[in-house]
Amino acid sequence: MKPVCLVMGAGAGIGGNVARRFAREGYHAVLCRRSDQDGMNRLVSLIEADGGTASGYLLNAIEEGSIESRVDAVETDIGPVEVAVYNLGAQIGNRALEDTSHKAFEMGWRLATFGLFRFAQAVCPLMAGRGHGNLLVTSATAAMRGNPGQHSHAAAMGGRRLLCQTLNAEYGPKGIHVAHLVVDGAVDAPDTLGKMLGPERYQEMRESRGDGLMRPDKIADTFWHIAQQHRSVWTHELDLRPFSDSPWWND
Repeated sequence: MKPVCLVMGAGAGIGGNVARRFAREGYHAVLCRRSDQDGMNRLVSLIEADGGTASGYLLNAIEEGSIESRVDAVETDIGPVEVAVYNLGAQIGNRALEDTSHKAFEMGWRLATFGLFRFAQAVCPLMAGRGHGNLLVTSATAAMRGNPGQHSHAAAMGGRRLLCQTLNAEYGPKGIHVAHLVVDGAVDAPDTLGKMLGPERYQEMRESRGDGLMRPDKIADTFWHIAQQHRSVWTHELDLRPFSDSPWWND
Protein backbone atom coordinates (compact mmCIF):
# COMPACT_ATOMS: atom_id res chain seq x y z
CA MET A 1 0.00 0.00 0.00
CA LYS A 2 1.36 3.41 -0.97
CA PRO A 3 1.61 6.22 1.55
CA VAL A 4 -0.91 8.98 0.91
CA CYS A 5 -0.35 12.70 0.36
CA LEU A 6 -3.68 14.48 0.85
CA VAL A 7 -3.81 18.02 -0.53
CA MET A 8 -6.60 20.40 0.40
CA GLY A 9 -6.57 23.13 -2.22
CA ALA A 10 -5.10 21.29 -5.20
CA GLY A 11 -5.28 23.82 -8.02
CA ALA A 12 -2.85 24.34 -10.89
CA GLY A 13 -0.43 26.26 -8.67
CA ILE A 14 1.16 25.21 -5.38
CA GLY A 15 -1.31 22.49 -4.41
CA GLY A 16 -1.30 20.65 -7.72
CA ASN A 17 2.48 20.80 -7.98
CA VAL A 18 2.92 19.50 -4.43
CA ALA A 19 0.65 16.58 -5.31
CA ARG A 20 2.67 15.86 -8.46
CA ARG A 21 5.96 16.05 -6.53
CA PHE A 22 4.89 13.55 -3.90
CA ALA A 23 3.33 11.25 -6.51
CA ARG A 24 6.67 11.13 -8.35
CA GLU A 25 8.23 9.92 -5.10
CA GLY A 26 5.82 7.01 -4.74
CA TYR A 27 2.92 8.55 -2.82
CA HIS A 28 -0.68 8.21 -3.86
CA ALA A 29 -1.82 11.81 -4.27
CA VAL A 30 -5.34 12.73 -3.19
CA LEU A 31 -6.36 16.07 -4.64
CA CYS A 32 -9.25 18.11 -3.23
CA ARG A 33 -10.49 21.38 -4.66
CA ARG A 34 -13.69 23.41 -4.54
CA SER A 35 -14.58 23.48 -8.25
CA ASP A 36 -13.43 22.78 -11.84
CA GLN A 37 -13.77 19.07 -12.42
CA ASP A 38 -11.99 19.41 -15.77
CA GLY A 39 -8.98 21.01 -14.09
CA MET A 40 -8.98 18.25 -11.51
CA ASN A 41 -9.06 15.61 -14.22
CA ARG A 42 -6.12 17.26 -15.99
CA LEU A 43 -4.04 17.18 -12.81
CA VAL A 44 -4.83 13.52 -12.20
CA SER A 45 -3.91 12.74 -15.83
CA LEU A 46 -0.60 14.60 -15.50
CA ILE A 47 0.29 12.60 -12.41
CA GLU A 48 -0.59 9.34 -14.12
CA ALA A 49 1.42 10.35 -17.19
CA ASP A 50 4.40 10.81 -14.86
CA GLY A 51 3.91 7.20 -13.70
CA GLY A 52 2.19 8.07 -10.44
CA THR A 53 -1.26 7.42 -8.99
CA ALA A 54 -3.84 9.96 -7.88
CA SER A 55 -7.47 10.50 -6.97
CA GLY A 56 -9.38 13.75 -7.27
CA TYR A 57 -12.45 15.05 -5.43
CA LEU A 58 -14.45 18.26 -5.48
CA LEU A 59 -14.95 19.52 -1.95
CA ASN A 60 -16.40 22.68 -0.42
CA ALA A 61 -14.29 23.11 2.71
CA ILE A 62 -16.80 25.48 4.29
CA GLU A 63 -19.54 22.86 4.21
CA GLU A 64 -19.97 21.18 7.58
CA GLY A 65 -18.44 17.71 7.68
CA SER A 66 -16.89 17.91 4.20
CA ILE A 67 -13.26 17.84 5.33
CA GLU A 68 -13.86 15.25 8.01
CA SER A 69 -15.77 12.85 5.75
CA ARG A 70 -13.12 13.08 3.03
CA VAL A 71 -10.30 12.29 5.47
CA ASP A 72 -12.28 9.33 6.79
CA ALA A 73 -12.96 8.04 3.26
CA VAL A 74 -9.31 8.35 2.25
CA GLU A 75 -8.13 6.48 5.34
CA THR A 76 -10.75 3.76 4.78
CA ASP A 77 -10.63 3.36 1.00
CA ILE A 78 -7.11 4.40 -0.05
CA GLY A 79 -4.68 4.27 2.85
CA PRO A 80 -3.20 6.12 5.80
CA VAL A 81 -2.46 9.80 5.28
CA GLU A 82 1.28 10.27 5.74
CA VAL A 83 1.42 13.87 4.47
CA ALA A 84 -1.50 16.27 4.89
CA VAL A 85 -1.19 19.57 3.02
CA TYR A 86 -3.49 22.50 3.80
CA ASN A 87 -3.24 24.88 0.87
CA LEU A 88 -6.57 26.71 0.92
CA GLY A 89 -6.25 30.44 0.34
CA ALA A 90 -8.31 33.03 2.19
CA GLN A 91 -7.75 36.21 0.18
CA ILE A 92 -10.93 38.26 -0.33
CA GLY A 93 -9.12 41.24 -1.91
CA ASN A 94 -8.26 44.69 -0.61
CA ARG A 95 -11.24 46.21 1.20
CA ALA A 96 -11.37 49.27 3.41
CA LEU A 97 -12.59 48.62 6.93
CA GLU A 98 -16.00 50.17 6.28
CA ASP A 99 -16.36 48.11 3.10
CA THR A 100 -15.58 44.79 4.77
CA SER A 101 -18.82 43.07 5.67
CA HIS A 102 -19.14 40.70 8.59
CA LYS A 103 -19.72 37.88 6.12
CA ALA A 104 -16.58 38.70 4.14
CA PHE A 105 -14.44 38.98 7.26
CA GLU A 106 -15.74 35.67 8.58
CA MET A 107 -15.13 33.97 5.22
CA GLY A 108 -11.38 34.54 5.58
CA TRP A 109 -11.40 33.01 9.05
CA ARG A 110 -13.46 30.01 7.93
CA LEU A 111 -11.04 29.22 5.10
CA ALA A 112 -7.73 30.09 6.73
CA THR A 113 -8.19 29.16 10.36
CA PHE A 114 -11.31 27.14 11.05
CA GLY A 115 -10.75 24.94 8.00
CA LEU A 116 -7.21 24.16 9.14
CA PHE A 117 -8.48 23.43 12.65
CA ARG A 118 -11.00 20.94 11.24
CA PHE A 119 -8.39 19.37 8.95
CA ALA A 120 -5.92 18.98 11.82
CA GLN A 121 -8.63 17.60 14.10
CA ALA A 122 -9.37 14.95 11.47
CA VAL A 123 -5.81 13.90 10.58
CA CYS A 124 -3.54 14.58 13.56
CA PRO A 125 -5.03 12.04 16.00
CA LEU A 126 -4.79 9.36 13.28
CA MET A 127 -1.15 10.22 12.64
CA ALA A 128 -0.42 10.31 16.37
CA GLY A 129 -1.86 6.81 16.71
CA ARG A 130 0.70 5.67 14.14
CA GLY A 131 3.49 7.72 15.71
CA HIS A 132 4.42 9.71 12.60
CA GLY A 133 3.09 12.06 9.94
CA ASN A 134 3.40 15.51 8.42
CA LEU A 135 1.02 18.47 8.41
CA LEU A 136 2.32 21.08 5.96
CA VAL A 137 0.50 24.40 5.83
CA THR A 138 0.83 26.98 3.08
CA SER A 139 0.72 30.52 4.41
CA ALA A 140 1.24 34.09 3.21
CA THR A 141 2.90 37.39 4.00
CA ALA A 142 -0.33 38.43 5.75
CA ALA A 143 0.45 35.93 8.52
CA MET A 144 3.47 38.04 9.40
CA ARG A 145 2.37 41.61 8.62
CA GLY A 146 -0.96 43.43 8.32
CA ASN A 147 -1.38 45.79 5.38
CA PRO A 148 -4.12 48.33 4.58
CA GLY A 149 -7.27 46.69 3.25
CA GLN A 150 -6.24 43.25 4.46
CA HIS A 151 -8.32 43.11 7.65
CA SER A 152 -9.86 39.71 6.96
CA HIS A 153 -6.80 38.15 5.36
CA ALA A 154 -4.27 39.30 7.96
CA ALA A 155 -6.46 38.29 10.90
CA ALA A 156 -7.19 34.91 9.33
CA MET A 157 -3.62 34.10 8.30
CA GLY A 158 -2.22 35.34 11.60
CA GLY A 159 -4.60 32.90 13.25
CA ARG A 160 -3.38 30.18 10.89
CA ARG A 161 0.20 30.79 11.96
CA LEU A 162 -0.53 30.61 15.68
CA LEU A 163 -2.75 27.58 15.20
CA CYS A 164 0.24 25.86 13.60
CA GLN A 165 2.29 26.74 16.66
CA THR A 166 -0.26 25.21 19.01
CA LEU A 167 -0.54 22.10 16.84
CA ASN A 168 3.22 21.73 16.87
CA ALA A 169 3.33 22.11 20.65
CA GLU A 170 0.74 19.39 21.11
CA TYR A 171 1.61 16.95 18.32
CA GLY A 172 5.35 17.45 17.75
CA PRO A 173 6.18 15.28 20.79
CA LYS A 174 3.82 12.64 19.35
CA GLY A 175 5.85 12.40 16.14
CA ILE A 176 3.85 14.76 13.92
CA HIS A 177 5.83 17.32 11.95
CA VAL A 178 3.83 20.55 11.66
CA ALA A 179 5.31 23.17 9.34
CA HIS A 180 4.07 26.67 8.48
CA LEU A 181 5.41 27.77 5.07
CA VAL A 182 5.14 31.49 4.32
CA VAL A 183 4.92 32.22 0.59
CA ASP A 184 6.20 35.81 0.53
CA GLY A 185 5.66 36.77 -3.10
CA ALA A 186 3.61 36.36 -6.24
CA VAL A 187 3.22 32.76 -7.43
CA ASP A 188 3.18 31.91 -11.13
CA ALA A 189 -0.17 30.14 -10.93
CA PRO A 190 -2.78 30.38 -13.72
CA ASP A 191 -5.81 29.78 -11.51
CA THR A 192 -4.90 32.37 -8.86
CA LEU A 193 -2.62 35.13 -10.17
CA GLY A 194 -3.77 34.41 -13.72
CA LYS A 195 -7.45 34.83 -12.88
CA MET A 196 -6.79 37.95 -10.82
CA LEU A 197 -4.83 39.71 -13.59
CA GLY A 198 -6.53 38.32 -16.68
CA PRO A 199 -4.77 36.43 -19.51
CA GLU A 200 -2.94 39.37 -21.13
CA ARG A 201 -1.59 41.01 -17.97
CA TYR A 202 -0.68 37.61 -16.56
CA GLN A 203 1.37 36.71 -19.62
CA GLU A 204 3.04 40.14 -19.60
CA MET A 205 4.03 39.68 -15.96
CA ARG A 206 5.41 36.21 -16.63
CA GLU A 207 7.55 37.55 -19.49
CA SER A 208 8.76 40.66 -17.67
CA ARG A 209 9.46 39.16 -14.24
CA GLY A 210 10.76 35.72 -15.16
CA ASP A 211 12.19 34.16 -12.02
CA GLY A 212 10.82 37.13 -10.10
CA LEU A 213 7.62 35.10 -9.99
CA MET A 214 7.68 32.13 -7.67
CA ARG A 215 7.55 28.84 -9.55
CA PRO A 216 5.06 26.44 -7.96
CA ASP A 217 7.07 23.38 -8.99
CA LYS A 218 10.05 24.76 -7.06
CA ILE A 219 7.86 25.55 -4.06
CA ALA A 220 6.78 21.91 -4.21
CA ASP A 221 10.42 20.86 -3.91
CA THR A 222 10.54 22.66 -0.56
CA PHE A 223 7.41 20.86 0.65
CA TRP A 224 9.07 17.56 -0.25
CA HIS A 225 12.27 18.53 1.57
CA ILE A 226 10.36 19.52 4.73
CA ALA A 227 8.48 16.21 4.77
CA GLN A 228 11.75 14.26 4.60
CA GLN A 229 13.53 16.01 7.48
CA HIS A 230 14.80 13.98 10.40
CA ARG A 231 12.92 14.80 13.56
CA SER A 232 16.10 16.01 15.26
CA VAL A 233 16.17 18.95 12.81
CA TRP A 234 12.55 19.67 11.94
CA THR A 235 11.75 23.03 10.40
CA HIS A 236 8.56 24.46 11.89
CA GLU A 237 8.41 27.73 9.98
CA LEU A 238 10.13 29.11 6.91
CA ASP A 239 9.52 31.73 4.26
CA LEU A 240 10.10 31.61 0.53
CA ARG A 241 10.41 34.55 -1.88
CA PRO A 242 11.95 35.28 -5.28
CA PHE A 243 15.47 36.67 -5.42
CA SER A 244 14.30 40.08 -6.66
CA ASP A 245 11.80 40.85 -3.87
CA SER A 246 12.43 42.48 -0.52
CA PRO A 247 11.48 40.30 2.44
CA TRP A 248 8.28 41.09 4.28
CA TRP A 249 10.10 42.73 7.19
CA ASN A 250 11.89 45.24 4.90
CA ASP A 251 9.25 45.90 2.27
